Amino acid sequence: MIFSSLGKSFSLNNETLIMGILNVTPDSFSDGGSFNSLDLAFEHAKTLLSQGAHIIDIGGQSTRPGHAEVELDVELNRVIPIIKKISKELNCIISIDTYRHQVAEAALKAGAHIINDIWGLQKDNGEMAKVAAKYDCVVIAMHNQDSKIYQDDIILSMKKFFKKTFEIAEKNGVNTNKIIIDPGIGFGKGYDENIEVLNRLNEISFIAPILLGVSKKGFIGKDLNLSPQERIEGTIAVNSLGILNGAKIIRVHDVLEHKKALSIVDKIVYFKKNIL
Repeated sequence: MIFSSLGKSFSLNNETLIMGILNVTPDSFSDGGSFNSLDLAFEHAKTLLSQGAHIIDIGGQSTRPGHAEVELDVELNRVIPIIKKISKELNCIISIDTYRHQVAEAALKAGAHIINDIWGLQKDNGEMAKVAAKYDCVVIAMHNQDSKIYQDDIILSMKKFFKKTFEIAEKNGVNTNKIIIDPGIGFGKGYDENIEVLNRLNEISFIAPILLGVSKKGFIGKDLNLSPQERIEGTIAVNSLGILNGAKIIRVHDVLEHKKALSIVDKIVYFKKNIL
């Protein structure tokens, strides 16, 4: 399975891909304020790539629980300069983490290749889908909802959500073969819901390739009362199980540690697939 997007391509056939997180924000839950200058962000992007990241995911607005939405101009001013610099100086795939179609389009014009939408094309009456269709780019569509209450079985609810995502995509001319889904761990889900979705991840793997984003999230630190900085081992454990359960891409803060873990995990996962 090979994806092409705005002059870049990547394969999901032979290894798990690592998406390195680059938050150019002052208030993200794990690394807020660490990379909110152009030079610091650029150096961190270089570090992530040198450690083994296949994709750099750039976000200019925190979506942590309780976050405050920033103005459109603020988000644009945070992400566009670093996208331009990375696109010009580093040979890598860039993803823009936004649910605003204006930011997505500006980012693609500046050199990004992938739209990573935490609302799965469902936030803006099809405007994000129109941007994706216009640029024929890869889209990561995440499951999300405002409430943590589910009237249906949670996996059934997610299947309905993604069905709507694909309907919106088709209606607006998006190439649905370029959609990757994200189960949205930590979004519209409590502790029990997160655990259940991870346990049943393979039940949605038929829909589209799965990106898993669990890096340092609260449910990992809950039982042991760990701070975000203390959740690396737990994150690696969850991602490893997620890969065994069907995830093709993992979105992480700690690329080097995951690269080492995947050197073993991928041997097991892809060995199994090759002999079946």
